Amino acid sequence: MDQDQQWLINCLNATLHTDQQIRSFAETSLHQASLQPGFGIVLSRVAGNRELPAGLRQLSAVLLRQYIKKHWNEDDESFEQPAVAAEEKEVIRGLLLLSLDDPQRKVCTAISMAVACVANYDWPEHWPDFLPFIMKLFTDYSNMNGVHGALRCLALVSVDLDDKVVPALVPTLFPCLYSVVSSTQIFDKSLRSKALSIVYSCASVLGTMSGMYKKETASLIQPLLKPWIEQFSLILEHPVRSGDPDDWSMRTEVLKCLNQFVQHFPRAVVKGFIVLLAPFWQTIVSSLNIYQKSVIEGTEDSFGGRYDSDGAERSLESFVMQLLECAVTIVGSATFREAVVNDVQELVYCTFGFLQITEQQAHSWSLDANQYISDEDENSYTCRVSGILLLEQVTSSFGGKGIKAIVDAARRRLRESLQWKTEGDKFWWRIREAVTYGLASLSEQLVGDEVPEADRIALRSLVGEMLTVDFGEIGAHEIPFLYGRVFSTVPKFSSLISHEVTERFLDAAMNAVEMDVPPPIIVGACRALPQLLPDARKEVVRPHMMRLFSSLAHFLKQASEETLHLVLDTLQAVVKAGQETTLSVEPAISPIILTLWASHVSDPFISVDAIEVLEAIKNAPGCIWPLVSQVLSFVRPILSKPTEQPEGLVAGSLDLMTMLLKNAPKDVVKAIYDVCFDPVIRLVLQSEDHGELQNATECLAAFVSGAGSDILTWGGDPGFVLRSLFDALSRLLDPDMESSGSFFVGNYILQLILHLPSQLVQHIRNLVAAVVKRMLSCKIAGLKTSLLLVIARLVHASSPNTVEFIELLMTIPADGYENAFTYIMLEWVKMQGEMQCAYQIKVTTTALTLLLSTKHGELARVNVQGHLIKSNAGITTRSRAKLAAEQWTVMPLHAKILGLLADVLIEIQEQAVDDDDSEDSDWEEIDSNMRMEQGLGISGGGGMPIGRPSYEELAAMAKVFDENQDGNDDDDLISSTDPLNEINLPSYLVDFFFKFWQTDGLLFNQLCQSLTQPQRNAIQMVLNQ
Repeated sequence: MDQDQQWLINCLNATLHTDQQIRSFAETSLHQASLQPGFGIVLSRVAGNRELPAGLRQLSAVLLRQYIKKHWNEDDESFEQPAVAAEEKEVIRGLLLLSLDDPQRKVCTAISMAVACVANYDWPEHWPDFLPFIMKLFTDYSNMNGVHGALRCLALVSVDLDDKVVPALVPTLFPCLYSVVSSTQIFDKSLRSKALSIVYSCASVLGTMSGMYKKETASLIQPLLKPWIEQFSLILEHPVRSGDPDDWSMRTEVLKCLNQFVQHFPRAVVKGFIVLLAPFWQTIVSSLNIYQKSVIEGTEDSFGGRYDSDGAERSLESFVMQLLECAVTIVGSATFREAVVNDVQELVYCTFGFLQITEQQAHSWSLDANQYISDEDENSYTCRVSGILLLEQVTSSFGGKGIKAIVDAARRRLRESLQWKTEGDKFWWRIREAVTYGLASLSEQLVGDEVPEADRIALRSLVGEMLTVDFGEIGAHEIPFLYGRVFSTVPKFSSLISHEVTERFLDAAMNAVEMDVPPPIIVGACRALPQLLPDARKEVVRPHMMRLFSSLAHFLKQASEETLHLVLDTLQAVVKAGQETTLSVEPAISPIILTLWASHVSDPFISVDAIEVLEAIKNAPGCIWPLVSQVLSFVRPILSKPTEQPEGLVAGSLDLMTMLLKNAPKDVVKAIYDVCFDPVIRLVLQSEDHGELQNATECLAAFVSGAGSDILTWGGDPGFVLRSLFDALSRLLDPDMESSGSFFVGNYILQLILHLPSQLVQHIRNLVAAVVKRMLSCKIAGLKTSLLLVIARLVHASSPNTVEFIELLMTIPADGYENAFTYIMLEWVKMQGEMQCAYQIKVTTTALTLLLSTKHGELARVNVQGHLIKSNAGITTRSRAKLAAEQWTVMPLHAKILGLLADVLIEIQEQAVDDDDSEDSDWEEIDSNMRMEQGLGISGGGGMPIGRPSYEELAAMAKVFDENQDGNDDDDLISSTDPLNEINLPSYLVDFFFKFWQTDGLLFNQLCQSLTQPQRNAIQMVLNQ
């Protein structure tokens, strides 16, 4: 042993010393040594010196891995100087490989992790000897320690294998792994599990490749699968035993492999699946028995929260989750459904058992309601969640038969629970709660319109029986989890329950919130109220209102972050349902909400929930003035000294002001203006915070929308107010500002166009020039589309003098382009498809028709991006896509505009046909009639079109179009006041195409020749020539 090794040993021992100063000195010394050449070699030699204590060697191997991650690869994110020299790397690699057969398992694992770390960087390019050495070690049964080390190392390396290595490796590796897995007398379960984990890693890579190389991967894997399927069967055929985590881990790896094979290579597996079916079913049944005792009842050890030396979980729950996931894959595969269809009810029956609340959950949820809410709302990965996914797959795969199986299995389980109750089983209620939870989670599928009437009747009977027993015969304090679950379930099946019964549950839910009952019941009641209150009769609700407000206000003061969302959601529903009472409680409720909002202003979920409650109070009769007074007194000091506020409070206050301004009476807008307008203007002019700039812009837009032209008179000097609005606009359109800060400037400009048109018109040239500069420097697509929307709205404002507007654009410069018109249209035609909501699509689409109707010469002269050229070079892989940029044709602007208008027609037609999956929609009927009468083809003849869509048909299509477009609050603020939003777009387009074809059929047909066939088909459908 040389001096360097002895120094390192002393230093490692010192890091374990009880004296803090000695430990700190040793750690500092190690860090300094790691910066010197040769440190990695010394660590490798100490780790491989079998004469030293195992703990010391393990520590050395762990430090070596950390050293490798920091200093080995200069391209790695965690790299720190100095880099390990190439000669030193070669020595370390050799020492590590020679240490893989270490007899100490923990040392072997630590060395394997170091080897895997090096392999991740160097193999195969810089370490070609790695795999041959590992395979030789792996197959030498005379050195079992070497086999163990090679397996551990392969298991770690296999996680990072890619599609270049796996296809060549699998034919050699799989038989070797099979020898390990099948040699039950030689290898223990932990080693066999390692071998199976390598199979899984390779199968995952091949599964990913199968999407692109289906035949190649199938031909590679098929000859190798038969012995594996037989081995899986042998492993699964014995019943699952309690207290055997090694067996659970091995079965977990089997199920992971099987999941990959079934999902990606079903045809290769299906022939041998009959051998697996009985063992797989045996595994489900026997697992449930062990799960019931170990996890549900807690009478046996489930090994929860325990892991093996490699960090893999050993718990029974992790095994059951993998079992359920594999069942989801099998049930979801069309190839395997027929094999399990006869057992689907038994599968559902067992699945309900896995949905039960566990002993650990019952304990933690009873102590902490916040944890109960958090676990359920976040859908954390548990057996309950996995079981629901399986039940959903049953309904999806088997339809009516699956629904019937669920209803029948649920009825069996409910009756069994009553029998267990009679027998004195203290866990009888858990299966009832599980069934209720499962049915509620599947409510959309179970009560859908496509469900056969017989199944609906059976479900109605089942739900009625379930609710009668669980609610009528069980006391609130007796079984709180079951009682609370009933509350949250009732709204899910309200269509199957009589109005009288629903009202009885509503009354009970309101009473529960008001009473001293266990938390799970309050949680269930709070989940039910937002869904039941909107349809409730006032005479049922009114007597409870004051107590509900009082109780919910009390909950708010005690709630944690997990609970706040639920309580605020419930409070919002109560405010909306009891508007007559809200005025009397507003003075007490609003301050609580405001304080809560301020303390959680940086939380995007809670702050939004709080503002929604305040908005509901604002909309209650007589509440807007009291609320505004409280809010203004709250935010005045915040906005007057914005630089002194906590992070997010200023931006949040602006968001709060915007909510109050929207749809508010003008006198309320004036009151807010007097307090907030000047501070908002100052923020826009001075702030560098993007959140503040965005919210201030929205607030200004709301001011202009709510006040209209009156805003110019409120400040005393109309010129000063107008200059303030324009100064803010100038800052927001500054091309040097970060795009995020300007994000909502488009909505602000639209409000100015709508409400201050006469003041804006004399500044149009400067406005357009500023918009173009902002577009040129823009880095966010959403900002650019909003500015294009501004241009489109200006096109409408210029009508009928649209030609003059085009001429104006042609005189405005745009850096890098001939003029602003050319630049705007190049961007517009590329981004028209990015317009999201109905208002944006209406404004931009109709503006394009106005431009095209001018037949301006520039429309024919400017060439823009046409159609995407599809490559004929075979499959476009990701690497090929990076090398070859997209190629597009070039076409005249007026032809491109016509194509874009046809694309809108196509979208409208598709939405109308698909609406509610109806087969007799308006567009389909029109399409059918047109094809029957005229066939296909556009001609330049002068005959009149026949059978154009009726007004009623076009109105129906417009309704479908409007409903299917996504909107947001900002668009609502604009669209509610812009008359352009009243346009019936289908009717408008039909009229436009008809008039264009009628007035200039030659040009129309010439442009149509540049369109795709679907675009021409869409146009001819509405022309119906």
